[in-house]
Amino acid sequence: MSTVPKHYITPEEYLHRERKAEFRSEYFRGEMFAMAGASANHNLIVLNAGSHLREQLKKKPCRVYPSDLKLRIETTGLYTYPDLSVVCSEPQLESDSGDVLLNPVVLVEVLSDSTEGYDRGKKFENYRTIPSLKHYVLIAQDRHSIDCFTRATDGSWNLTSCQGLDGKIILDAIDSELVGTEVYDKVVFTS
Repeated sequence: MSTVPKHYITPEEYLHRERKAEFRSEYFRGEMFAMAGASANHNLIVLNAGSHLREQLKKKPCRVYPSDLKLRIETTGLYTYPDLSVVCSEPQLESDSGDVLLNPVVLVEVLSDSTEGYDRGKKFENYRTIPSLKHYVLIAQDRHSIDCFTRATDGSWNLTSCQGLDGKIILDAIDSELVGTEVYDKVVFTS
């Protein structure tokens, strides 16, 4: 029985392919992984959270980027597309193309059944190695629930949770907050 050997690609090959692709893929350790499309709730939550943060950060030296901006984790080599990225200094970009971010302060992921385990597990393991990262926010799309992991001064991560519409998550590193009523504005749960 013969097996077909896997063909691994370099980060440069990935970026070349990704810039021409009709769909997005993540990259890790020589392999590309196609990303699935998102639900209406997912898209609405991303837009709501991004708009809410952008409004609070207008007069601050911070930028909110949507999910089309790639992120590279330098220590692990993962290329991925967070749902939202916030940078509060000059953005460090990997290349002249300006499409790969290196220095987020806040990362936001909207959870789905198929991604929640990865977003809370392996992806967070990768994200924790980003020196600039201070907050990692996970937003459920099937219930009113927001979790925020915040890096403490000793490097450990503390979890704060907000359940229901009347709660909020404080993002000290950018002097902002995510309020349940804003994040879930017009979001309708079907079950």
